[in-house]
Amino acid sequence: MVKKKKTYLDYVFTLYSAMQRDNLGHIYRGKFTQEITDGILSLTETNLQKEEESPKIKKRVYAIMVECLQNITRHQDDISDSSPENYGLFVIQKQESKYFITTGNLIENQNIANIKNLIQKINSLEKEELKEYYKKVLIEGSLSSKGGAGLGLIDMARKSGNKLRYEFKPITDKFSYFYLHTIPSLPDLEETIASGEDSLENIMKIHNVLNDENILLVFNGIFNQESMINLLSTIQGQMSGSETLKKKVFYVIVEMLQNIVKHADKRKEDFSGSPGLFFISEKQNQYIITTGNYILNNKIESLENNIEKINNLSKPELEKYYNDLLLDFEKEGDSKKTGLGIIDIRIKSGNKLIYSFDKIDNKFSFFTLQTDIMI
Repeated sequence: MVKKKKTYLDYVFTLYSAMQRDNLGHIYRGKFTQEITDGILSLTETNLQKEEESPKIKKRVYAIMVECLQNITRHQDDISDSSPENYGLFVIQKQESKYFITTGNLIENQNIANIKNLIQKINSLEKEELKEYYKKVLIEGSLSSKGGAGLGLIDMARKSGNKLRYEFKPITDKFSYFYLHTIPSLPDLEETIASGEDSLENIMKIHNVLNDENILLVFNGIFNQESMINLLSTIQGQMSGSETLKKKVFYVIVEMLQNIVKHADKRKEDFSGSPGLFFISEKQNQYIITTGNYILNNKIESLENNIEKINNLSKPELEKYYNDLLLDFEKEGDSKKTGLGIIDIRIKSGNKLIYSFDKIDNKFSFFTLQTDIMI
């Protein structure tokens, strides 16, 4: 039986609950390339188009995202230490009418004083003063981009219309982790500042979980065919290893995402897709692929029995079971499609499936499905 003890997959539901509480859309943690940056922008742009926001807000959020991602890339190029715990971080979230964009990256401790002074100066300036300061720096070139100081930070403050929030977390005698928190939606005075402080603290806690589990990418939101394509594009840019391995991992990810898109249950009927969670982590020479979604409680017993049966079959037995189910024309509908998808994940990954159910209420539970592939 591979239904793991509750504590084994506890962090998945904990992560999902934390992301739901703060309405975190997606998190990327890893190396930033142009391909990955383009994927993140496309994924966010798709989600923004579905939100009932003014064109002004959408344009502002997108413009600051571009600046934030460029800022991470500049830091990444400056730091030679590229170990996983020092990967860059990008997070976007929405709380009611406010958007928050958070980035994180490693910096040298010798640059901290300059960055603090610059941000404090930026935060002390009013809108017109900030505009003049930007022009002055642009003309004189008096600030270096090294260590994060420069036009990028000034431009973020100008475009957001809000104060920049930041934290420094010491890592070693030489390096610290720099969190930058930007609020690109229209300002709401003290309320915006207070909620910005709370959300940054929560993101830092979630970042600790990501580091502990070496989670590279997290997507929490509505899964549909469009968001799935953009998500796959980002994942493809992150994967390393042989082409054979990449194809194997990619195929399993597609099946697991399709399982959410087509079969997840909805707690609300106004969703333009299926709500769920996806993340991929790299640990002990394995890619660990995890999905989570809502399921009706009355479906749990049948699904659990099916997974247990699949887990206990040998490869030849799995292939026969797949073909028998495929050719069973009397059995149609979601249960058949779900069964075929789960068998396929089991066959392609070559490993047994790990799963758990966390009860939400009398009607719904949260279903976590996980598999791993040797690198």
